[in-house]
Formats: sequence, structure tokens, C-alpha cells
Amino acid sequence: MKKRTLTALTAAALTVAGLATEPSAFAADALTAHHRTSAAAASVDQVEPWLKVVNTGTTTVPLSEVKVRYYFQSDIPDVGYRFACSWAVRGCGNVTGQFGTLSGGPADRYLEVGFTAGAGTLSPGTDTGDLQLRFYRSNWSRIVQSDDYSYRADSTYSAWNRVTVHRGGTLLWGTPPGGTGPTTSTTTTTPSNPGSGPALFDDFNYASSGDSRIAQRGWTVRSGGGGPGVPGATWDPSRVTFPTVGGQKVMRLDSWNNGSAAAQTEVFHQRKFFEGTYAARVKFSDAPVFGPDGDHVVQTFFTITPLNAPMDPNYGELDFEYLPNGGWGEPANIMYETTWETYQNEPWVADNVHTEQRQSWAGWHDLVIQVGGGRVKYFIDGTQVADHGDRYYPETPMSINFNLWFISGGLVGSGAERAYQQEVDWVYFAKDRVLSPAQVTSAVNGYRGSGVDHVDNV
Repeated sequence: MKKRTLTALTAAALTVAGLATEPSAFAADALTAHHRTSAAAASVDQVEPWLKVVNTGTTTVPLSEVKVRYYFQSDIPDVGYRFACSWAVRGCGNVTGQFGTLSGGPADRYLEVGFTAGAGTLSPGTDTGDLQLRFYRSNWSRIVQSDDYSYRADSTYSAWNRVTVHRGGTLLWGTPPGGTGPTTSTTTTTPSNPGSGPALFDDFNYASSGDSRIAQRGWTVRSGGGGPGVPGATWDPSRVTFPTVGGQKVMRLDSWNNGSAAAQTEVFHQRKFFEGTYAARVKFSDAPVFGPDGDHVVQTFFTITPLNAPMDPNYGELDFEYLPNGGWGEPANIMYETTWETYQNEPWVADNVHTEQRQSWAGWHDLVIQVGGGRVKYFIDGTQVADHGDRYYPETPMSINFNLWFISGGLVGSGAERAYQQEVDWVYFAKDRVLSPAQVTSAVNGYRGSGVDHVDNV
């Protein structure tokens, strides 16, 4: 009888132990961690665990009660770590990060990711969406991550049991690395920022279009003839100037016509930009600075690959194009976001996809184009306005361009002189990193706050 009782007690103890280590098999609360990384190299300047939490259970869970842990091995000497959220569907302001310590196992540190009440709840069958996270050493020294317990080089999301999910003090998912702990926990959350990596930033702090630094830094101020524009138009470098506006240097494009002749403006960078985040702060105008209004004028920020032949499959173009007086069949102001596969001139065939907003965009606006993962996403002032991709996704490196030109056949019937202006405060590109508009602003403010007016290590 005693033996039979002891056996029953032992079985019960094993059952309890099983519940302690893997309760998600039995509880109504069941949360699973999905993981991928955007920085898969063995050694990196920052670790980038991108996470999703999936509710595979039958109850709705407040995210403020959920913690997710990513385990790693500290490097020697241990100078401390910093956490940042690059992008989150629930909002980076609703995501927290802190670091804890362990001992006696294959990991001695972990990043614990949590949520504020603003992140909301997670109902059955849903997930948090992307949590694009990263952490780095406080002195930005390299991190060897290939031996980290939770490290996995996969570039697509899937369930990963070396990342654990907890609700309150209960483990709901995953296998911790063992050892003793946690023993300490220190919050080291930092404001969202784009981190390090190849980037272009230009504050357009130039004296004139003849400033030698413009060409030295990869820019070309266009001259001569050629399209687009009205027949016979020229591209006039002297009409590209760099005045001070509101205490800040800007690049001004000033294009002129008299009803027949025209002088247009364009500035472009060398062709070396592909996936990543493109951004610029641009001032559009609805009316000429002098002379009669009504011309079909195009004000732009775009990237482009040269067309080597009609319907060239390697052609690419990503456009913000503002038409303050309409054009191309539109009667009034309109903004286009257009992503091109290819085209031919004669006869005209356009293979593209576009989105548009029919309203005035006069004034300053922050424009962002994200290119990554097969999608091209356009943002104006922090709001997404277009999402393109599939076969329209670019295949080859592009240049960064700004121009101001007149649509052929779109000049009003007046011989009076008139001129339109477009201004650019700054331009920024982050190579191979999809950054939110807020992170772009943070990066630009960081450069300006440090007195940096130009960077290019792309």
C-alpha cells in the first residue's frame, strides 16, 4: 500500500513539474513566440531580434501582463547594454525593454520585452504584429551572437522555443536556458533611433550650385537639354540655389517659363541606392512666385534606374510627384506615389502601379519611402499613403533625385514670365534598414544636434 501511494505521489509530482515547465499544453492561456532576425551575421554591432507574440489559446490576454525573454551570453568585458525599438505595429512607445542576469547555464543575460497598457490586448488567433527590436553594447563594440542561446539566423518568422513568453510569474512558452536566476534586472530602455549602419545624410549646406563639394559628395546639378518637360526646355544649374530659410539652409529649385521657352531644374545623386529607407523634407508650392498661375508643373522626390531599352526589365523608379495645378488628365492638385516596373516611349506603354491623394500639399512635408521585403511603402508626415510591391518591386540600384519641370502641352496661354519653386531641407537614406518616419526624424535630429551636415558611407 505504501509503495503504491509513493508511486502515485511521484506521478503527481512529475505532472506538476510538467505543468511548471510547459503549462501552455494545458492552460487556456497559450502564447507562442515567433522570431526572425534582420542581422544574421555571427558578429554584429547590434543584435536584432524581431518578434511576434501569437495567441494560440482561448482567452484574451492583456499585453501589459506579458513578458518575452531573449537569452544571450555577455561579452567580456561587460560594459552594459542598451535596448531600442525600431518599429512596432503596436507602437514603439508601448514596448519596453530591460536586461536581466542569469548564472550557471548557457546564457548569463536576457533581454526582457514588455508592453504598456497602450499596447492593448491579444485575442485568440491574433498576434502582436512586428516587434522590430535591437540591442547593442553601450560602447558600440562588436557582439558575437552566434553562440547566444536564443540566436537563430532565420530571416522569416516561425515559432522558436528558445525565446520564452511569460504571463505574470507563469511560463507559457519556450525552454529557458537553465541555471540560476534571474538575479538582477536593470532597465536600460533608450529612445527609438536608427542605430548604426551605412547611411546618406545631406543638410544642403552649400554656397551655390557651383560649390565644389556638391560634385565631391556625389551630386550632379543637371544642365543641358533632354526630357522630361516642354519641348526645347533646358536644365539651368544657376536656378538651383541654397538660401537660408527659417535659420536653416535649404536647396531651392526654381523653374521658369514664358509660355514657350522654359528653364527647368534637377539635382540627382549617383546610382548606388537600393533597399532601405529614403526620406526628405520637401516644401511644395501651389502657385508661382511671380507671373500667371495655371501651368501643369511637377514637383518631385524620386529614385530611378536608367532605362537601357524599351521595356527594360531592370528599370526601376519610385516617385513622389506633386502636380499643384493638375495635369495628365487631372483637373486640380494631386499627389502621386508611383512604383514602376518599366516603360517604353514610342508608342507609350507604362507598366506601373500608383496611388494618389487629391488635395493641396502646399508647404513643408516629410516624405519617406521604405523599400524592403518585397514591399515599397510611402509615407507623408508619418502617415502611410501607399503600399506597392510584387512585380513592381525594384531590382537594381537607383539614384536619388529632385526635379521641377513643366508637362509638355500643359502651359497656360500667356507669354508673361513666371516661376515656380520647390525647396528641400534635407535628404536621408538608411541602407538595408526599414525605418519608421519617427526614426528618420530621430536620425536627422541626431545629425543636426551634433553639427553634422553631411554623411555618406553607403
